[in-house]
Parts: sequence; C-alpha cells; structure tokens
Amino acid sequence: MSEIRETGNDILVDVRHLKQYFNINVSPLKTKPLKAVDDVSFSIRRGETLGLVGESGCGKTTVGRSILHLYQPTGGEVIFDGRPVKSKKDIAELRKKATMVFQDPYSSLDPRMTVSDIIAEPLDIHKVFRNKAEREAKILELMDRVGLNSEHASRYAHEFSGGQRQRIGIARALSLNPEFIVCDEPVSALDVSIQAQVINMFVELQEQMNLTYLFIAHDILVVRHISNRIAVMYLGKMVELADAAEIYDRPLHPYTRSLMSAVPQPDPIVAKANKRIVLSGDIPSPLNAPSGCPFRTRCPHATEACAESMPEFKEVASGHFVACHRVNEL
Repeated sequence: MSEIRETGNDILVDVRHLKQYFNINVSPLKTKPLKAVDDVSFSIRRGETLGLVGESGCGKTTVGRSILHLYQPTGGEVIFDGRPVKSKKDIAELRKKATMVFQDPYSSLDPRMTVSDIIAEPLDIHKVFRNKAEREAKILELMDRVGLNSEHASRYAHEFSGGQRQRIGIARALSLNPEFIVCDEPVSALDVSIQAQVINMFVELQEQMNLTYLFIAHDILVVRHISNRIAVMYLGKMVELADAAEIYDRPLHPYTRSLMSAVPQPDPIVAKANKRIVLSGDIPSPLNAPSGCPFRTRCPHATEACAESMPEFKEVASGHFVACHRVNEL
C-alpha cells in the first residue's frame, strides 16, 4: 500500500498500515487468522469528520476500537497529535483525549448506575475534579449540553428512551473534554425521527468544542450529511477515500458505485433514471478472503489481474484515493 501522508500540524489522527487479526479455532488443534482490518491507512485533520462506511462485517468498528487500543493492533501504527501510541502510558494519555460513542445505547450503559455516575465515570477514573461540588457541577453542565434535564441525574438508564440513552452516552464521552471521538454507528439503533436530532447535536458539539470525529455508519445519507470526507471499506480493506461531495457525485470504485446506486432519491424523475447496481453473490468470509482484490468475486469488471494482486491504494485525483486495477478504464 502506498503511503498517504499530509503535512503540517493539522493532522490529529494518523493511522498507518493498521492490521487487526483475530485467531479463530477452525479445528481442535488449529487456528486461523481472521483479518478484520488488513493494511488500512488514513489521516484525520483537526476539526474534521471522516465518515467510514461499508457493509456489516467489513471491519469499520474494529478500525475505531483499534485506534483507541480497545483492541491491541496486530500491526501498523497509530499516531495521535504527532506522537505514536505504543506504551501503556501512551494509551492512558490517548484515552484522556480520545473516546468513543458506542452503537447500542441499551447495552453500553450500566443498568446498576445512575445517570450521574455513568456520566462521571471517566471523571472518577482519571480523578480530574477537586471536590464533590466540582464533580456535580460538571455532570450538570454535560447534561445540559446534550439536552438532558438536571432531574434526570438520579434516575437509571432503563427509565429513558433510546434517544435519551444515547445522549447519556454522548455526555459521558464529552466528560474529559476530548479532542477526538469515534462515533460507532451512534444513530443506527434509534428511530428515524430521533436520528436527525442526534446528528444535529453532533454537528453543534463539534462547532462548540472543536471536536474531531471518525463517524462510522452504513447509511450513506447520514454519513454524507455530517462528513467532510468519506472512506469506504470492504472486507477489511480500504477501497476508496475522497471528499464527501466527490465520492457521492463521482464514485470510482465499483463497490462504491454499487453503494451509491442504492441511495434513495427524493426526486421521482431522478429515481426512475437511476440504475441500481446489484452485486452478485455474498460477501466472502474474512477467514477465507479471495486472493488479490477482495471485491473481485462480486465485481462485474474483474479480470485475471484482480485475482493475482491487491491493487495499490493510490491517489487518482487530488485527494481522491482508490484501490482498483481498472480505475482508469471504468
């Protein structure tokens, strides 16, 4: 894979050749590596939102968890604010400045803890308050910031709706004034009517607190609304990366084109003219990934060269990266 480097001090998160393999028992005496993330590189600028999309099981969530070292990466390097994250001390420092909003607001909150204690948990772990009064003031400030009332503080998570629970999770993520947040499909478990409210809150918080997001989702429309740039993953590999408008209007990889053709169009004339690109077959198992390009078994444009080698992830236009042998022909 070619290096994707950007210069200057505007890069907050720099991921280089990230690999995350899990050993799976395939027989009583044999294990095989499941390559959940395989040689992924990208960078995120300060104050930017990078959207990460792809089908379920492509490795999106694993990328986010590996960046935060919730999983110890198998290979590659994560550089945060110019410093490589390697030692336990580095990881501890990273977790003061980087955090995560989890996908499921029903399982990510401890049912035995009050809202107040859930939000204050990072404060308690890192001991960043001087007294109880300062702790309580911070909790109420965070609740107000995400649209929760102060009387909610003594209640338990099961007493709230899905949208309110996700707000509790967001307040917890904001408690240490982080610079970077991994948003792992934060609206996919919510009703459509609530999704827009939560997405708009993310946008407002970013403006108010100068936050940087890795926004993981499978809904292209949600990602386009919030993201500056969009990266597309397939079977553990990055296949395309470009500005949100560019990747939406001019997708170059066959997989990205298929994803974009499935996006609903509000204009019935445009919708009628839009041709849906239907992929044949199922997603291969990451335990038995195809040789060469992982997408070749479903790609209508695949050739013998696609089976022989993984295409280089290269810049084909300014800021537009694609991994496809035939990108100049299609």
